[in-house]
Amino acid sequence: MKKNNHANEKGTKPEIDLDQIPAFKKHVPYAERYAKGKALRDKCPRTSHAAWNAPKGRPDTIELTIESEKDRMPDLIPLRHGRMVQSPFTFYRAGAQIMAADLNTTPKSGIIVQACGDAHVSNFGGFATPERQIIFSINDLDETLPAPWEWDVKRLAASFVIACRNNGLSDSIGREVVRNCVQSYREHMLEFSQMRQLDLWYYMLESTMLVASIKDTDVRKNVIRRLEKARESRIVEDVFPKLAGSVGGKIFIKEQLPTIFHWEGHKLGEIEKEIKKAFGIYRESLHASHRLLLDRYELRDAAIKVVGVGSVGTRCWVFLFMADDKDPLFLQVKQAGPSVMEPYAGKSVFDNHGRRVVNGYRIMQPASDIFLGWTKGVGGNEFYFRQLRDMKIKMNVEAFGKVEMMIDADWCGQALALAHARSGDSAIISGYLGRSDTFDKALERFAVAYADQNEKDYDVFKRAIKSGKLKAVYEKEE
Repeated sequence: MKKNNHANEKGTKPEIDLDQIPAFKKHVPYAERYAKGKALRDKCPRTSHAAWNAPKGRPDTIELTIESEKDRMPDLIPLRHGRMVQSPFTFYRAGAQIMAADLNTTPKSGIIVQACGDAHVSNFGGFATPERQIIFSINDLDETLPAPWEWDVKRLAASFVIACRNNGLSDSIGREVVRNCVQSYREHMLEFSQMRQLDLWYYMLESTMLVASIKDTDVRKNVIRRLEKARESRIVEDVFPKLAGSVGGKIFIKEQLPTIFHWEGHKLGEIEKEIKKAFGIYRESLHASHRLLLDRYELRDAAIKVVGVGSVGTRCWVFLFMADDKDPLFLQVKQAGPSVMEPYAGKSVFDNHGRRVVNGYRIMQPASDIFLGWTKGVGGNEFYFRQLRDMKIKMNVEAFGKVEMMIDADWCGQALALAHARSGDSAIISGYLGRSDTFDKALERFAVAYADQNEKDYDVFKRAIKSGKLKAVYEKEE
C-alpha cells in the first residue's frame, strides 16, 4: 500500500514517513565515517584551503555594504559607518556579508554543520548557564545557518590576524596565533568525535577548567578577577541604575542619544499595541515553565538600543520588566533578517528568522538563555529575544598582547569545534583534518592573505566616506 504523505480531507497532519527517521536507520560505524572524511581529501585537498585570490567579477565592497543596509533604519546607518571606519578590525566585524560572498568561492569539502556565519574573535566570550556556571562559547549567532564548516574556521582565523595587526603585533605572531587556533580546533574535533553522544551534548568549556590551563601567572590572575567580578555583578545593582530612571514613581528606560531612545511619538513607559502583540507571540515561543517565570514580571518600558558594529541600524530593542520596584529584568530584542550565508547555503527551514537564530543558539551553545524566543512585529519584521548582560564577559581583544591572543585562540578553537561537533559529523570532519598540521598551515596562509584583502576593502570604504558616497557619524569618546 502506497504511503499517503498529504493531508487528508479533514486537514489533519500528513502521515509521518517512519523510514526517514534517523533512529530507525542503521548508523555507520565510527571507523567508516572517519575514513569517509579522509577520502574527501582527494576531491578537496587540505592544502587547497591556503589560497585566497579575489575572483574575477568579485562583488563591489561598497555595493555589498549598501545592500546589507537596505532594510536598516536610515537615521542610524551613518552611525554604523562611523563605527566601521575606526579600523580594519571594526570594518571586518561588520563585513560578514562581504566575506560570505568570498567564502563561497573557496574550496569546500562538502561537510555541513550548523554554522555561525560570523565567527570572528569578538563574537566569542563568557556567559552564565541557567545553573549560573560561567562557560566560554560563541555568543552571537545572528547569521547562523547550516553551511560548510570551513567558512566559520576561515572567518575566525582571518579575524585573529586582523586583530593582531590592530594591536600592533607582527604577522609572524598573527600566523602563530592562527596555527594555535586551528590546531586547537583540529585536536578537539578529534577528541569530541570519540566521545559518547550524551557526554558530548553535556560537555561545556567551564571557566574553572579554562583558567586552570593558563600558564602565565599574571594573565591567570587577571582572568580570575574578571570572573569574580562577573559572578558578583547584579542586574539590580550594576545595570539597572545605568539604563533605568523614574519620574513620579514610574520606572522607565533612560534615553542616551544616539544609542538609546524611544520610538518617535512614543512616551516614556508607554507600551503600544504593536509591542504587546509582538510580546504575546514571543511569550508563546517559550517553554511553559519559562512562561511561568516571565509572567511574574510586568513590562514597564521599551526603547531602541543600538548595539555592536555590524548590527547598527537593525531594529534592536531593550525591554524593561519589573517584578517589583527592586526586581528588574532586561530583555534584548534583536531584529533577525536572512542570514548572510543564505544566497550561497540555501534558505532556512524556519519561516521566522528569529526562530532560525534561536535554533542556532540551542544547537551550537552547550547551554542557552532560558528567555530565548522569537516573534514577528509590525510590518513583518522578525525578532529574537534574550537576556541583556546576564553575567556576560566580553573579551577585550583590542588590548590583547601575544600571550592573551594565544590563549584566546586556543579557547575559540575549542569552542568552535564543540559547536560544530554538536550539529555535524565530527568523525567525518576529524577524518578530513587528520592528525598532521597540514590544514593548520593552510589556514595560516589563508588568514594572512584574507587580512590583506580586508585592508584593501577597508581602504575602499574609507575613500567612499571621504568622497561623500557614504555618510558617517562619529560618536564622542567618553
